[in-house]
Amino acid sequence: MPAGRLLLVGLGNPGPKYAGNRHNIGFMALDAVVRRHGFGPARARFHGELATGQLAGRETLALKPLTYMNESGRSVAEAARFYKIAPEDVFVFHDELDLAAGKLRVKQGGGAAGHNGLRSIDALFGNAYWRVRLGIGHPGDKRRVLGHVLDDFDELDRPWLEPLLAAVADNAALLATGDPPAFASKVALALAPPKPDRPKSSRVPSRSSADAASECEPPGALPPTSKKEQ
Repeated sequence: MPAGRLLLVGLGNPGPKYAGNRHNIGFMALDAVVRRHGFGPARARFHGELATGQLAGRETLALKPLTYMNESGRSVAEAARFYKIAPEDVFVFHDELDLAAGKLRVKQGGGAAGHNGLRSIDALFGNAYWRVRLGIGHPGDKRRVLGHVLDDFDELDRPWLEPLLAAVADNAALLATGDPPAFASKVALALAPPKPDRPKSSRVPSRSSADAASECEPPGALPPTSKKEQ
């Protein structure tokens, strides 16, 4: 298992005005992890709120930058450098327009893809950290993107949002053990719709071909004429 501290970061905008926004799903995911694994109370640190706990026996820091989304990098860079946490031990939970609602992907490195929070972290900390991409779906028209991400989740989102947050929290320990692909797989499996029960077979127990032939075709009998030959 990897040694040293782990830093989990949730991205969002601070304050009750933004609390239910799609853009704040990173905050929501981190809150779910903190609750599920009994982290201590958050305290003001590094331009954000920092809670500490354990995942798979590994000291884990949970950070919510309170700088507003487009300055998230200030908080992340300060916390990571203070605790000497390498980029490969940093996981950032954020909303992802280019994933269908309720889907999750995990990726190390890459571009910001227009996400202001990631762009800020890339500029101040580099881009070698892990991204936990939480799909919120795309509104279908780029002119509607801003309104989409800054709108609250509604009742139609609950059937996928709550199970996604629960699956993230339930499987977060796999991030601490150094197995992000297993984390993503376990979350996907938890969210997969149950397979329908297969009907029980009504077939008669199989018999040997010789037994079947002796019952259906008397010795010396000619094969029946096919329809085509009639």
